[in-house]
Amino acid sequence: MTKHRIYSVSIASVYPHYVAKAEKRGRTKADVDEIICWLTGHTQETLDNQLANDTKFEDFFAHAPQMNPSRSLITGVICGVRVEDIQEPTMQEIRYLDKLIDELANGKAMAKILRK
Repeated sequence: MTKHRIYSVSIASVYPHYVAKAEKRGRTKADVDEIICWLTGHTQETLDNQLANDTKFEDFFAHAPQMNPSRSLITGVICGVRVEDIQEPTMQEIRYLDKLIDELANGKAMAKILRK
C-alpha cells in the first residue's frame, strides 16, 4: 500500500494556512502554536525548529516529544470522516490537528479545544 501524499508534505507549508484560518476568525498565531504544542508535546522552540527544518508531517508526528493522551477525546468529522474512526495512526494525528484548528477557527474556547 502506498502512503498518502500528505505524509511527505512539510508541516511548514501547511502551517501558514492554519494561521490564516485562525486569524481570519479573530484568533492568533499563538493560539495555533498552543494547540500544536498541546497535541505533540513540542515547546515553542522545538516547534519553530521543526517548521524551519521543513519537517514532513509523517516525521513531525513520529518524532513528537509526547503526544497528548487526551487527544483520544477529540471526536467529530473532518473532511467527511469521523476522526475517531480513522485506522491509520499518522493520518489520525493529522486529522486531530485539522479538527483542533477548525474548532479554533469556529470560536470554541481554548479550554474546550484542549480538552480541559
